Amino acid sequence: MKIVVQRSKAASVTIEGNIVGKITKGFVLLVGVTHEDKEEDAQFLADKVANLRVFEDENEKMNLSLLDVGGEILSISQFTLYGDCRKGRRPNFMDAARPEHAENVYDAFNRFLKDKGLVVETGQFGAMMDVQLINDGPVTLILESK
Repeated sequence: MKIVVQRSKAASVTIEGNIVGKITKGFVLLVGVTHEDKEEDAQFLADKVANLRVFEDENEKMNLSLLDVGGEILSISQFTLYGDCRKGRRPNFMDAARPEHAENVYDAFNRFLKDKGLVVETGQFGAMMDVQLINDGPVTLILESK
């Protein structure tokens, strides 16, 4: 699995003009799944996301986690994270998992986050989505399970 983590002041996802997910302070997660990913990968990254210390404490040091600050998550499935652009001018998506496998792992990932007591909003798997984000910092990180 591969996740782009963006610290956010506010974010939303819209499908066909309707807001389907919205958060305030927290993370926007773009989540990609590859063929060999399993629920163990989802569990590992859910733990990493929940405990990643990138929010500022009283001394303005990035020392607090999403759990510490009561942050929320907007989780968006993103197969294009596995686009390979090394050859030619058009991405190759051979490393992205088939939709049925990717959706199962993605759903497990979101469930593991919710099990930690986090508020998790999502888009719709496989849909065309418009994502709006006020990136806080900006702080953007890439996490991988392998």
